[in-house]
Amino acid sequence: MQQTGPALGRREFLGIAGGIGVTLAAPILTGCTGDDDALTFFFQANPAEADGRQRVIDEFARRYPEIRVRTVLSGPDPMQQMLTFCAGGKCPDVLMAWEQTYAGLADRGVLLDLNTMLERDPGFAAELEADSVAALYDTFRYKGGQYALPEQWSGNFLYYNRNLFDAEGIRPPGHWDRAWSFAEFLDICRALTERDRSGRVGQWGFVDTWVPYYSAGLFAIDNGAEWTIPRTVPDRSAFADEAFIEGVQFYADLATRHGVAPTPADQQSISTMDLFTQGKAALALGGHWRYQTFSAADELDFDITALPVGPNGSRARSNIGTTGLAIAADSPRKEQAWEFLKFAAGPAGQAVVAETGLFVPAGKSAVRSRGFAEAHTSIGNLDILVEGPTNSAPLPVTPAWARIDALMDRYLGPVLRGARPAVSLKNRLAPEADEVLRNQ
Repeated sequence: MQQTGPALGRREFLGIAGGIGVTLAAPILTGCTGDDDALTFFFQANPAEADGRQRVIDEFARRYPEIRVRTVLSGPDPMQQMLTFCAGGKCPDVLMAWEQTYAGLADRGVLLDLNTMLERDPGFAAELEADSVAALYDTFRYKGGQYALPEQWSGNFLYYNRNLFDAEGIRPPGHWDRAWSFAEFLDICRALTERDRSGRVGQWGFVDTWVPYYSAGLFAIDNGAEWTIPRTVPDRSAFADEAFIEGVQFYADLATRHGVAPTPADQQSISTMDLFTQGKAALALGGHWRYQTFSAADELDFDITALPVGPNGSRARSNIGTTGLAIAADSPRKEQAWEFLKFAAGPAGQAVVAETGLFVPAGKSAVRSRGFAEAHTSIGNLDILVEGPTNSAPLPVTPAWARIDALMDRYLGPVLRGARPAVSLKNRLAPEADEVLRNQ
């Protein structure tokens, strides 16, 4: 999840908007001017992702030439930007939605409940239900409403360096239901960590390219824990549960106790992405958004595998990271916006997404298509992507998550630095998070 503002909860799922490629044919606006009848589409993307989205827009324009699409590229704080647009009466017609922030927009009345459109379009509703991964689709259900349609899966898994594994004669698992245990994972990380005579590490067993305190929580999830109870509009966290605490401690110990991963202090001077791309790390935790970077690295031969399972877990799980497409409640172009959503989130648009290789599509037909496979010929364990959404634990859906995110950052930081044990979360993080959730 990328840092897109004050704890928005999408800190590494998408790249920070750092400019846009010249191939983006539709004009990029700094705001919604409303000076013509074009359908405005607000999204956040790095240049490669923007190019991929443009392919979807171009195909939509070919099929629906009567509907023009004007793109509105987000700055580093999309939530604030959307609120500013909408408060000023210039809300974009189609909005990119993030799984952990859309609930706040829904509560403010910014987003249209798409059930109103689905009920009027039973044919598409049936097609969407048949092609959708329920776990992704349900992510955007909130208080009885359907506020977005999923467009991609952005969960995390493990990349591994084939050459380093082959040199040690190690074969990682290729499926979510046949993953390694925490103990096996630690043994492999130890075997693949190399130090010189002075003790300086020349090759790490494991590096993390996501947000460390979310990664720690993901290891807790793979130890049989949950984030919150219930998942949607929760009234308590699971931060005090033994399975959560043990999973977090295992993750923290990889760096602070076992020395098989860089510590937070180490990461001040080295990039975990660079370590993996340069062949100085055997395993890297990250999502599909890292795929293009790793594919472009010279002499890096890699594949992907599932996360390890803790003693309290039953099978490996990822996290449901996803973005969706929503319609502004006050859009004067709801019918045109609905046609765009039907295309982009439906089988036709998802097939275009699959062929770009930039995202893992949300549609079952697209993710299992020849186009998706051909865009990932370097991946042997493609089932890790194909089956990822159905093997993912949901992240909480609550307007209060920004405050929970800030508490996680505050209280998990000392644990990950080795300054406090994970059991401290019982008396620090858990009670404060529970109070926030009770009063949301």
